[in-house]
Amino acid sequence: MSAIVNKLAVTTIDPAVISFYRWLLALIILTPIVLPGVIGNRQAVRVNGWKLLVLGLLGMVLYQSLAYYAAHSVCALFMGIIASLIPLLTILISLALLRSAPTVDVVLGSVLSFSGMIWLISAGQPGALLQQGIGKGELMMLAATFSYALYGVLTKRWNIALPNWRSLYVQILFAVVLLLPEFLLAQDIVLDSHNIPMVLFAGIPASIIAPFLWVQGVMRLGANTAAIFMNLTPVFTAIIAVLFLHEQLHSYHLLGGGITLLGVILSQCLTT
Repeated sequence: MSAIVNKLAVTTIDPAVISFYRWLLALIILTPIVLPGVIGNRQAVRVNGWKLLVLGLLGMVLYQSLAYYAAHSVCALFMGIIASLIPLLTILISLALLRSAPTVDVVLGSVLSFSGMIWLISAGQPGALLQQGIGKGELMMLAATFSYALYGVLTKRWNIALPNWRSLYVQILFAVVLLLPEFLLAQDIVLDSHNIPMVLFAGIPASIIAPFLWVQGVMRLGANTAAIFMNLTPVFTAIIAVLFLHEQLHSYHLLGGGITLLGVILSQCLTT
């Protein structure tokens, strides 16, 4: 759903502006609920401050901002499929940090996903990439996906001694500060009837409700099982994009996206 909103926001609000407003809104809503607990854990916040800053940069600033900018030149279908690479990239980054050799299952899944991604990016003409290269929007979305995968790996690796919401609150606080300079440089920061719904969706359902539901799902199903449900993201994105954005579903979307998703599922199922 985020890919759909990113695409809708293209003509109504600057990427730097919606990035800042969404996290500012989330910060304002969470402050009376979470801030007292953060103050109570101020020692842990002080000790882990630089880690929370890095997480805020990766998960809130780079991932979201790059996705908003990418939406100016790539379709929501593409964004949804590339975002499905997050679980696979998480596995690969974890292996790199642990300096361990990937299993045959991960290698096979990676090759499949990479092949599907090449087919998707080239619109079914892989040879064209040698002449034209990868577009700026595609690179931005790939960078955004890598950023969020690294965010997930570091979150688990660091295991910061703070309750989830308090950790998230401090990350959002850092994100607002980091996003402020670009927001101030934007040409138009005015909110109106056209872009307010975008900010409200990004700031409340996407930034507060969705993380809460995800945590609840992980607690009840386990991280491995919950992660598999992420593979439904490109499916729902494709359905909504075709029905409401009137995007064209081409054969290379189905083939490239299907191969990419198969590689991700293969890596997940055989490594759990």
